[in-house]
Amino acid sequence: MGSEHDECCGGHDDDGCTNDCTVQEGLVLVQPDDGVAIVTLNRPDKLNALSADVLTELHMALAGIEADESVGALVITGNAATKRPAFAAGADIAEMVSLSALEMRQHSQLGQAVFSMLEQLSKPSIAAVNGFAFGGGMELTMACHLRFAAEGASFGQPEINLGIVPGFAGSQRLPRLVGQGRALEMLLSGDPINAAEAHRIGLVNRVLPDTELVKGATEFARKLAKKAPVARAAIIDLVVRGAGQTLERAMASEADTFGLVGGSEDVKEGMQAFLEKRPANWVGR
Repeated sequence: MGSEHDECCGGHDDDGCTNDCTVQEGLVLVQPDDGVAIVTLNRPDKLNALSADVLTELHMALAGIEADESVGALVITGNAATKRPAFAAGADIAEMVSLSALEMRQHSQLGQAVFSMLEQLSKPSIAAVNGFAFGGGMELTMACHLRFAAEGASFGQPEINLGIVPGFAGSQRLPRLVGQGRALEMLLSGDPINAAEAHRIGLVNRVLPDTELVKGATEFARKLAKKAPVARAAIIDLVVRGAGQTLERAMASEADTFGLVGGSEDVKEGMQAFLEKRPANWVGR
C-alpha cells in the first residue's frame, strides 16, 4: 500500500495524459478496443500513485466494465508520461500521513474493497506493468487475474521501510502467488525485484519488451474476450473462490458449476461447433 519514494506523494493534477484514450479527463481512463477495455491510471505527475480519489474512480470504472456486455476482458496499465517508468508508485503517503488509526483502517478497507471487486470480476483482467509497481501498485497487479511486465518493470512491497504493513491485501495475495518464504523475504526486506525475477518466482506470467507490453497484453486480452462467456466467468469464480476453500469444498463447487454450465446454450453450441469443425458462435447464456 505504501511507496518508498517521496516524489510519489502529494495531491493530484488531472492534466498531462498523453495516452490515446477515449476520455482525456479523470484519474482513471477507460478506452474500448475491440472487446477489451484498456484502463489507464492517469496521475503521471505523481507516478500514478493510488490516492483515495484514484481508488474511487477505479471502482466506478470496474463497475461500468462489468456491466458492459461489449467488453470481454480488460487491461490495466499506468500513464506512461511519468518522469520515470511507473505503473503505480503506491498509495499516496502525503494523503495518509495525517490520518488517524481509524482513518487508516478505513483507507485499507477502501483499497481492499476495490481490489476484491477487480479480482472477482467475471471478465479476465491483465495488469500491463509498464514500470515500477510498488506498495499499492503491486497490490493492484496481484488483484488482476494475469500479470504481464515490461522488461524494465520492477515490483516491491516497501511498507516496512515506512513502519507500516501492506493495507490492500498484499500480505495475503503475495504468499498465495509465490509461497510464504518468498513473500516474507519481500515483505520483511522491502527490497524490490526486477521483471525477470518476478517471472522466475511466478509473480508475473510474461515479460515483454517495453515497447510491446500494452500491445501484447491487449492482444492476449482480446483472445480471452472471444472465449465462451459463461465458462470464462465460471472459471474465474471457481479459481478465486476456491483459493479460500478446502480442496473438498472447492471440488464440490466445481462439480456444481460443471453441471450448471453444462446446461447452458453455449455448451450445446460449443460441442456442436467442435463436431462440425467450425468456430463457435457464443451467446453468453
